[in-house]
Amino acid sequence: MSGREPTGARAEVLARVRAALADRPEPPPVPREYDTARAHGDLVELARERIEDYRATVRRVPAARLPHAVADLLALRGSRRVVAPPGLPQEWRSGPGAAGVTWLRDLPPLALAELDGADAVLTGCAAVIAETGTVVLDGGPGQGRRALTLVPDRHLCVVRAGQIVATVPEAMARLSPVRPLTFVSGPSATSDIELERVEGVHGPRTLDVLLVDEGPADA
Repeated sequence: MSGREPTGARAEVLARVRAALADRPEPPPVPREYDTARAHGDLVELARERIEDYRATVRRVPAARLPHAVADLLALRGSRRVVAPPGLPQEWRSGPGAAGVTWLRDLPPLALAELDGADAVLTGCAAVIAETGTVVLDGGPGQGRRALTLVPDRHLCVVRAGQIVATVPEAMARLSPVRPLTFVSGPSATSDIELERVEGVHGPRTLDVLLVDEGPADA
């Protein structure tokens, strides 16, 4: 906004509005006491349940088993060419079996054809909203640009327990409004005119999430 006073017809209209409202009482204040937080027993388990509701695959793993879990999921999906965003922790890629994976570093940025030819992408995240089962990425280290999580057919996302919050307002309080936010609720899916579910149209066909905590790992 320039701060200049309106002129011409616009100024005349605004003047008439102010005159018409001059004798009106001030409106009551709008309540802003939003329900920003709620108590839940196990946020990690709630996140797991809600993310699975979107037909994603979720595993809870202890931190020490994370590299193994990454390698296991990549092998399970037959992912041999995997995109690695800048800042992705090296230890995530050090599990047994990961030696056979070709890591495609997005630095300098990979061409669209290279992304399309990749089997999967491995990323972290910025936050997870447990109540809605939503993973939020903001392009930070280990997450990369938005194209990385839209073009490859599979997305493997690592979520630390401390990144999980209960509600949308709690997540928004953690996120920066000037960063490129991407909200992911399950694998990409849409419906055609006959309401047949079609997956993989607008993004990854498969979403795998590893929830990292100190609980027992999946068998």
